[in-house]
Amino acid sequence: MSRVCDLTGKRAMVGNNVSHAMNKTKRKFSVNLVKKRFYLPEEDRWITLRVAASTIKTINKNGIAAVLKKAQSQGFIK
Repeated sequence: MSRVCDLTGKRAMVGNNVSHAMNKTKRKFSVNLVKKRFYLPEEDRWITLRVAASTIKTINKNGIAAVLKKAQSQGFIK
């Protein structure tokens, strides 16, 4: 399973490790993914999503319904 946030589509970025001698080697910046259950009061059910920690902060601020609606309009969920 790829490490991609279900709601925002965030995925790993590629960058460089840089030594003191300024030697550069490729590395990955992984997404901080968490498997989390959310309750949908409109549908009276729980859903489990793999979301980034930053997405959890967005859900706490805006609410799960608004974030799901935005993710659906952006094409991340159907």
